[in-house]
Amino acid sequence: MSEVIIIGSGLAGLAAAVRLGEAGHRVRVLEMRPFPGGRATSFPLENETIDNCQHILMRCCTSLLDFYQRMGVTHKIKFYNEFPLIEPGGRMSVLKGGLLPAPLHFTGSFLKLKFLSWADKMAIGRAMAAIYKENGHRTDLDDITMLDWLREKRQTKQAIARFWHPVLVSAINEDLDRMAAAHGFQVFALAFLGGKHNYEMGVPTVHLAELFGERCWKRLPNVTFEYRVPVDQILVEQGRVTGVMVKGARLTADTYISAVPFERLEKLFPELGIDYTPFEHSSITGIHLWFDRKVTDLANAAMLDRTIQWMYNKDGGRYLQIVVSASKGLLSMGRQEIIDLALRELAEFFPLVRQARLEKAQVVKEARATFSPLPGLESKRPEAKTKFPNFFLAGDWTKCGWPATMEGAVRSGYKAADAVLTPK
Repeated sequence: MSEVIIIGSGLAGLAAAVRLGEAGHRVRVLEMRPFPGGRATSFPLENETIDNCQHILMRCCTSLLDFYQRMGVTHKIKFYNEFPLIEPGGRMSVLKGGLLPAPLHFTGSFLKLKFLSWADKMAIGRAMAAIYKENGHRTDLDDITMLDWLREKRQTKQAIARFWHPVLVSAINEDLDRMAAAHGFQVFALAFLGGKHNYEMGVPTVHLAELFGERCWKRLPNVTFEYRVPVDQILVEQGRVTGVMVKGARLTADTYISAVPFERLEKLFPELGIDYTPFEHSSITGIHLWFDRKVTDLANAAMLDRTIQWMYNKDGGRYLQIVVSASKGLLSMGRQEIIDLALRELAEFFPLVRQARLEKAQVVKEARATFSPLPGLESKRPEAKTKFPNFFLAGDWTKCGWPATMEGAVRSGYKAADAVLTPK
């Protein structure tokens, strides 16, 4: 079997590595950082290990679930079939599937949501029916924003702010006025209107690094990892990639896969000729808060009408992870400003926060967390195959059929591996 070098050990690179490793290829993964996982990883903090931000999946993320199965870690994912949604002041509603078959399985709990009026619910119902009817048939969804489409469907301001916005911004990491409607459709068509259990949310019960760490690869000794190995240049001769330069040394293989973000690949391999100008970034901010006592019993919750969006209970209600997607407004704020904001808002949802003492906190800003799924971008995303016959692309920004998610990253890695395994 041939030798393959994969540049980058994010989920895209890991997915390509496991697929090629299982096929018998000798795979060498080069990673510039001291650990795998890319933007979905863990790192040490004082006496703790923390994830950069809480990453979740849904049961409709079939490729990611397949990857976790290959890693032997599916038992480390806990699925939830109820979504608590909390208003400032603490009033809570729960969205969950019921006895009716899909796509009607949310009907009972949806009608009971306290934070929406009957006018809001009727508008949302009309829009959901339109998604069910238009999905796969309407041809302009990549050219308009999701907000354009919602206004076309006469959604109320409160329906947009309290239903469409919380779901889609968290799922796709972009504001509704910058998100192609095609991606919003995909979320609801797959997770909410698809199979009855597709919406269930999986949260790792361990740190992210444990989902694809060294122990997961013991069954594939032909896959090796090298850390703190930044690739400086990709070498080309006579229309083929002939090696990569690492700290002045030339490393060679038969085939090469890039699994790095677009902004890095642009500098590494300008000969590819990809137009990167349409690609922009969208940020995510993770806020980690440790209290001296329990402040909530909920495992997770969506928080409405404020900057903070999701809460994940990581240690008996004493350690909470707060996630803010599409968080460009926080990038210019200082660490303490963000912590103060989070505590002030969190107390509106969980009053016990006011009585608790904050023992420590950490803010993780991911300014380049994902690419921004702008209207018109889909046609600009590159395929796995390139004009160089032994060089392939992976990464959630490539044309994988999904927005910038862990599912999209894994799909892109599998797609690149399949292109290696089935050359034409």
